Amino acid sequence: MNEADGALLTKSQQFKTHVIAATAFPLISALCRTVTWKVEGDHYYDEAIRSGRPPIMAFWHGRILAGTWVFRNRGIAVMASANFDGQWIARIIERFGFRAVMGSSSRRGARALLEMKRELEHGHPVAFTLDGPRGPARVAQPGALWLAGATGSAILPFHAEANRYWAARSWDSTQVPKAFSTAALVIGPPLFVPGTSETALETARVTLAQSLKQNETRARQILT
Repeated sequence: MNEADGALLTKSQQFKTHVIAATAFPLISALCRTVTWKVEGDHYYDEAIRSGRPPIMAFWHGRILAGTWVFRNRGIAVMASANFDGQWIARIIERFGFRAVMGSSSRRGARALLEMKRELEHGHPVAFTLDGPRGPARVAQPGALWLAGATGSAILPFHAEANRYWAARSWDSTQVPKAFSTAALVIGPPLFVPGTSETALETARVTLAQSLKQNETRARQILT
């Protein structure tokens, strides 16, 4: 994370982001270690890495905890908002081995997309919460689609479900698996976007939404 982005916060806020991350990281880690994780489709990720063209991971904001745990320590770059909430989240995901790129679909979006493009060019996978940072829930913003069309990297959509969980009272209904629950995370086949035209992006958006729905259905099947 660029120090200039941290300068957008007051010193008090910067201190709070460190405190929140230092508290949350061990709690999240302890919780996730009790969960039985069933991952399907991880070969798609491995194949993309071996190809030399790192993937663009794409998922709904409400499944951010599962994604953070399953894909930890892989050097994946994630876009985070440059406001206070975004930066304490960035501090947490950095502790899980992610790279934080400051920006969002609503502010600093163009600059952040270029930073994500550079991450791909340098061999780092990237990840997008498609409907972040503020929704509407499960409506994909165009950033990941544009990036795929501009770079040729594939989008790998994934979805996670737990058989027992808490659901946050938030716009995205963030799902937090309960201790000793079982969670299934399904990665779908790669989606390639043929360019950045409006038609190409809209066609890919529809396909991406369908793939995420199929992943959700499959994750629920695994849990039954």
